[in-house]
Amino acid sequence: MTTIAANLEWLFTETTDSTADRIRAAAAHGLDAVEVWGWRDKDVEAIRAALDETGVTLLSLIVDPQLQLTDPSTHEPYLDGVRDSLEVAIALRAPNLVVVAGQERDGVPRQAQHDAVVSVLSRAAAIVGDSGVTLLLEPLNSRVDHVGTYLWSTREGLDIVREVGSPQVRLLLDAYHALVMGEDLAAVVGDDIALVGHVQVADAPGRHEPGTGTIDWEAQFRLLRDLGYTGRWGMEYTPSRETVASLRHVEDLAALVDGPRASGTTTFVADTT
Repeated sequence: MTTIAANLEWLFTETTDSTADRIRAAAAHGLDAVEVWGWRDKDVEAIRAALDETGVTLLSLIVDPQLQLTDPSTHEPYLDGVRDSLEVAIALRAPNLVVVAGQERDGVPRQAQHDAVVSVLSRAAAIVGDSGVTLLLEPLNSRVDHVGTYLWSTREGLDIVREVGSPQVRLLLDAYHALVMGEDLAAVVGDDIALVGHVQVADAPGRHEPGTGTIDWEAQFRLLRDLGYTGRWGMEYTPSRETVASLRHVEDLAALVDGPRASGTTTFVADTT
């Protein structure tokens, strides 16, 4: 088993627009887990066939549609989306559905918006029930990629998860977003690492592969392992070069931190530059 998962919206895109074929390419490289975003624009049956064929796990997809959870008027259609997305997650044996809170509402107190997110996630958790699927709430950075987003704070995200109080709701810690916001992961996560269901990675600045920016990813990986995170590293970056070449550095880091089996086995001819 590797500890790396590839986001197929940005990785293994060189030769195909087919998510199913990207799954096969990831498997050929030695990865056994992938992620996608939305599902309504994809061939779900073809994806299921590729997962069955390769043994790859689809770790996550996003609840679709994405609506403004800070606004209670969106909650009923959003919960319908949770039901639809849950059916797809179960069909694809995906253990996680990703949730984003949406934009901050002008003129509405933050506490009211916070409470609205807690309310809809509590109802969504009841829908998920004992399906085996977890809802992952993802804070996003408001400085570069998601200006105006409501939930930019890892600490507030963890507080929301704690308030919902369901094992079906956890935090998606996108370390790129957190570090762009200037957060110290040890300080903001700390003893709440058990509330983190998944970690995603991209370097900054640029949101490219680890090794292209200024973040010490070996230190960040070790920090999260030392805190108690035992899950995979989700690669959600825009590669600055061909996918397999872009994965080399992070595979080396994962091997240092997690052991030699954390690295994929490359079967493609990669760029040597």
